[in-house]
Amino acid sequence: MNKKNWFLVISLIAIVWGLDRVTKLWALESIVGFQFYGPLGFVLHRNPGAMLGMFSDLPPVLRVVSLSTGGAFLVFIYTFIQYLLPKKSLGLRCGMSILLGGILGNVHDRIAWGSVVDFITLGSRESATPAFNIADALQWVGYGLIVVNLIKEGNQLWPNENERKQMWVNPRFQTKYVLKLMSIGAGFSAICGVFSYTYLKVTIDDLVIGRSTTIENKFIVPFLITFACICGIFMITLFIIGRILSHRTAGPIYAFELFLKDIASGKDRKFKLRAGDEFEHLEELAEEIRALVKSNFNQVNDKLELKGIKKEDLDPTG
Repeated sequence: MNKKNWFLVISLIAIVWGLDRVTKLWALESIVGFQFYGPLGFVLHRNPGAMLGMFSDLPPVLRVVSLSTGGAFLVFIYTFIQYLLPKKSLGLRCGMSILLGGILGNVHDRIAWGSVVDFITLGSRESATPAFNIADALQWVGYGLIVVNLIKEGNQLWPNENERKQMWVNPRFQTKYVLKLMSIGAGFSAICGVFSYTYLKVTIDDLVIGRSTTIENKFIVPFLITFACICGIFMITLFIIGRILSHRTAGPIYAFELFLKDIASGKDRKFKLRAGDEFEHLEELAEEIRALVKSNFNQVNDKLELKGIKKEDLDPTG
């Protein structure tokens, strides 16, 4: 991926998000009642849930906070997947950007207004689809691009020779790596949790006249449940990320050790890293070692031939 390709992939997020914002602002100012132009209809609708009204029955605190935080969490996942992809696959990367841009457009609505602005419907006045918006429509475009490119380029993205047959090649190092990463994540989660909990509690106590226990239970309990779920998912994600990243570090070293053992035992082979592995310079170093061993081996053979000694006559035990 060159800079031009990266600019295209990242700018698609802003383009989709911006298009969604412009159309929603237009809808808020211009749409009145139920308007139909052929099969295309416009009606202003506030959706408190996710796409097509999902999760709209959840309590407001649980719904708004979890869905908004989920959008931020998806940015984290998006960044990591972009890093993990071993090939250019511009179509797949663009599909992910379009999908993320659409999700962020709706996340902005929930944060700013507490609900998502939907205004497009298809069909007729008598039978119309649930209302949706440009962000929803573009998300399906993103889904389509992702599915098509996964089917089209699946073998190139994850070729058989690049499969990880053993993820824990150095269990001690990898376990320490994963635990350190999860400890950092747990620390940040604890800091955010203490700040959010105390801020919410002090705000409620400040605003409520008299006993605030009932109000605290109404808002703080759903908050703690939501926060615990988000932290749990976050820690599981960190475990998966830590395992993959630690393997990309420990894997090349482990493979290089096997290569040296094979060379030392007289087996000549190339050393090849998998896509995305760290320490790419080990491939060049391995070729230098291989060439040096070959050169020394040929020199020994030449000296033996000059002395009339056959290699087969040598005692293999030395």
